[in-house]
Amino acid sequence: MSNIYQEALEAHKRWQGKLSVTAKAPVSNKEELSLAYSPGVAEPCREIQKDKEKMYDYTWKGNSVAVVTDGSAVLGLGNIGPEAALPVMEGKAVLFNQFGGINLEDISAPRCVEIERRLIEALDIPVFHDDQHGTAIVTVAALINALKLTGKKKEDIKVVVSGAGAAGSSIVKLLRDFGVTRIYVFNSRGILSQAKSAGYNFLQKEIAALSNPDNLDTDMAGAMVGADVFIGVSLGGLVTQEMVRSMNDLPIIFAMANPEPEIGYHEALEAGAAVVGTGRSDFPNQINNVLAFPGIFKGALSARAKKITDEMKLAAAEGIASIVSDEELAFDYVIPSAFNEKVAAVVADAVAKRVR
Repeated sequence: MSNIYQEALEAHKRWQGKLSVTAKAPVSNKEELSLAYSPGVAEPCREIQKDKEKMYDYTWKGNSVAVVTDGSAVLGLGNIGPEAALPVMEGKAVLFNQFGGINLEDISAPRCVEIERRLIEALDIPVFHDDQHGTAIVTVAALINALKLTGKKKEDIKVVVSGAGAAGSSIVKLLRDFGVTRIYVFNSRGILSQAKSAGYNFLQKEIAALSNPDNLDTDMAGAMVGADVFIGVSLGGLVTQEMVRSMNDLPIIFAMANPEPEIGYHEALEAGAAVVGTGRSDFPNQINNVLAFPGIFKGALSARAKKITDEMKLAAAEGIASIVSDEELAFDYVIPSAFNEKVAAVVADAVAKRVR
């Protein structure tokens, strides 16, 4: 194992869990006990009984998160089960820190989509599958700025997407909401199209209805000819330099497979790519979900939203993109850093304004 893996293993053993539960209310004497519990606790209970919205005033309703997984699609590790996924869930909870709702995590497609939709229908609190929508939001944010740099218009571009699972499906839907219409999507069996949809699951049928407008039947190399944007959420090494060279001038490459992207950062640049983003922190333009989900939940809960809508997702993408000013915008800087302290507040404000 490399040093980082060994150090992380030792740190996790030392921590024995990255989270702890700390009481805000002191109970060191009778008076404090009476305030935090009986008899004083009866009064906030009565107030909430009269107006359920007062949960946000008197409880942790507005700043708590449930992170839920079945461990069926964890990072680059696959179906490792919920027990083995727990270190990832703890890490996500650390990132959330003080924002709330239900976040679905590392659940395989199409099951994750069905679970999310059923929860949204059944519950009156925000439900969000980060692997789907977080990836899509940050991808569109990066695309907004990449289009500014290259002078391309969203209405005119041709986009090829590799990967039709949780992230790929959400990317396609958000691209359509953003105004992109020429999208071609590939999974392990090839290009998705309505002509082939008889054997598709419900999610693949939805993607086919939103993509491949001219019903092309081609391989990914063929689809890349004349394309303006490649978005990868699939497997490493699928894209060659020849495929990049066949694209339109100033191509945009977001190769997000981890740990190995569909094409390496430097290989894509050498082949003529104008803007290259990956999911890795050791290259510029990291497309990282952490840019999206804390602010999404903060904004939704501050506005007391019952659900997270497509409009709110697009607002989050626009908010993230806006953090990179025109003066700062560069081919190696189209998306803010995950450590930029402005991100959560800007995203929260943008999302809250779209709550109906």
